[in-house]
Amino acid sequence: MSTPATNGIRLSRRRFLQILAGTAGALVVGVRFAEATEPPLPPEWLGNDFHELGAYVRIDSDGNVLIGARDPDTGTGVATSLPMIVADELDADWNRVSVVHLGLGVDAGDNNKTHWSYGRQRGGTGDSIPAAWADLRQAGALARWLLTQAAARRLGIAADRLRCEAGTVIAPDGRRVTYGSLVADASKIDLPQQPPTPKSPEQYTLIGKPVGDVDAHAIVTGRAKYAVDHNEAEALVAVLLHCPWPDGALASLDPAPALAVKGVVKVIPLRPEHTMQPGLTVIAPAVAVLAENTWAALQGRDQLKVEWKPGASATESTAALEQQAADLLDDKSSATPTTRVRDDGDVEKTAKHAAVRVDATYYQPWLAHACAEPMNCLAHIEKDRASLVVPTQAPQQACAVVQRLTGLTPDKIEIRVPRVGGGYGRRLDHDYVAEAVLLAKEANKPVRLLWTRGEDFTHDYYRPASVHRISAVLDRKRNVVGWNQRIASASALAGRGVPADRLWHSEVSVDQLPAGLVPNFRSDWYAQESSLPRGPHRAMPHLANAFAAESFVDEIAHQLREDPLQTRLRLLGDPRSIPLKDGGALDTARLRNVLQLVADRIGWKNWLHSVNGLGIACWSMDGAYVAHAVETSLQNDKLSIVRVVCAVDVGRVINPLGLEGQVAGATLDALSIALNLAITTKDGKVQQRDWKSYPIAGMAQLPNAVETIIVPNDGLPPAGASFLGMPTAAPALANAVFRVSAVRVRRLPLLREFQRLQ
Repeated sequence: MSTPATNGIRLSRRRFLQILAGTAGALVVGVRFAEATEPPLPPEWLGNDFHELGAYVRIDSDGNVLIGARDPDTGTGVATSLPMIVADELDADWNRVSVVHLGLGVDAGDNNKTHWSYGRQRGGTGDSIPAAWADLRQAGALARWLLTQAAARRLGIAADRLRCEAGTVIAPDGRRVTYGSLVADASKIDLPQQPPTPKSPEQYTLIGKPVGDVDAHAIVTGRAKYAVDHNEAEALVAVLLHCPWPDGALASLDPAPALAVKGVVKVIPLRPEHTMQPGLTVIAPAVAVLAENTWAALQGRDQLKVEWKPGASATESTAALEQQAADLLDDKSSATPTTRVRDDGDVEKTAKHAAVRVDATYYQPWLAHACAEPMNCLAHIEKDRASLVVPTQAPQQACAVVQRLTGLTPDKIEIRVPRVGGGYGRRLDHDYVAEAVLLAKEANKPVRLLWTRGEDFTHDYYRPASVHRISAVLDRKRNVVGWNQRIASASALAGRGVPADRLWHSEVSVDQLPAGLVPNFRSDWYAQESSLPRGPHRAMPHLANAFAAESFVDEIAHQLREDPLQTRLRLLGDPRSIPLKDGGALDTARLRNVLQLVADRIGWKNWLHSVNGLGIACWSMDGAYVAHAVETSLQNDKLSIVRVVCAVDVGRVINPLGLEGQVAGATLDALSIALNLAITTKDGKVQQRDWKSYPIAGMAQLPNAVETIIVPNDGLPPAGASFLGMPTAAPALANAVFRVSAVRVRRLPLLREFQRLQ
């Protein structure tokens, strides 16, 4: 049984545990896929350089433990939380654990079938911990079992009478044997017939304890090496000049002035493969300047004489697309929705008997990813092998791009993934990898591709803009009995091999609140066409939809002249479990709890009489629950965010300190987006080119702190949390702004709209 292919990759569901005997008595344990052959042990394992690993765990004869983090860390903390899972099951001494970022794990396998040594490798998608939970517990448990078996033979006592603690096996009579002294014997023990049973939750000693980021010291001291910091002898630096229109073409090129610049070696045109999906090929026609150093490459690019031929997108603008969306959703429009996402009850019949009706339209802008580390890739392509250093969120997908362009088998492709300087979904696409590989092949030398900030802003896979039209009807008991939401947007999945009837998945969730809470609920999606590249973005589709839905609930409360908290609690109803169409269930008790927690912390009982404005919002996604409460002030027409409180319930928490950081970071990111950010196009060209035109919020605009409340819920498996703090921050802010100013902001970015409406 296997999963569907993704970018040419097929993954087996059948996993098993395998032991590899390392050199010099090291015990190596990893989770492998079925039928996998033993991968070669990297030379780095023989010395002190542990950047390359063959499996998750190494224990040397001195008792030092090396654990590999399989998913790329884009700032989500998985390089800490994933090894914590292994270390706890292993009963390792965390003070003696070193963590290494794993690169692509692949081996040739049998029958020319590729096998992925570490299983799924995908970071920054909000599900690293849930996806790794079972695998990594088993890897740690197996290593502990082997060490216990070796200790039992040495001590002459049954293994089930031994216990492990902080890198030591302990007998009932108090005798102790260190892991380091046991590894040589443990590596020779046969595998058990059945995988050892992982610990029960009450036995955890590390999981649930606050642990600092393993890379923190290197980051703050400037020692952390990102992909952009890597170089190779003889590597040429490549910079690009992309066509301003993604569907344009190169009309003419005179490379002579660029080649006249000292240090410039070559000028190479690139163009997309139009038969390939977005993210697997060059993003737009481009001209690359290759030089001996970055300065020469940039100077050469400035001297290029290039003319571009515009495509059909030259007539496109964000203003026109927004107006088209608004027209589609107009109550007088006869447009048929592209997809009826959900239709519960009878919306039309309910509307005819409405005691109260509320309507509103919300506008969301296009967004860029704006990663701190621009797109880059170091590529060395040889006849029989390829070596790359890539800031990617998905090494296996990057490998598929390299494989297609070189013809090499995956086991001949080495991809190293150091810590990534931000992803937000942008690095799930690999256009920049394709560019680097093509240039390295053409130059017949290693190439260090570096995008400029301007290229990063103007040639992104953007989050599409959307317009949301929502209508609700209430009965005489003030209950919301009908909800009709219509959304128009250009799908982020368009052109990516997704069937037409599934394109709505990037734009709205079938279980999006308040679905399941309102007896008569309808959700329609209207597709728009756009030439602007689009792709996955952080918290998509929840970010845009939560702003509209939770702002609208606040408008219902205002229409009813009641406490917005009480409106939400009445909408949630009694504590119960509501089955979801996409699987799982909505636990209204957990959602009510996080909502009440932020209300209590912010001092909600004074919401009506507070001098400042208080706003609140809640949301559920992927088995996790979140709520925000925001306090704003208005002095001399200047808005300020005074306080922000966020409560989250993610089930079992691996690293509370890491979770707190993720919640705070996501909250600040969401506030920054809400306050300032929008991508606009005119004549088909993106207008934003730098931080000035796409102004990330500074410290003066943001709260001094995000007060985080983590709900202890150890009886449940862990849920993802890297962007859980995003959906409700913006609506809570907008609701607080309304309380302090009586200005209802329905269009983002908020500050621009607030100034317009005042």
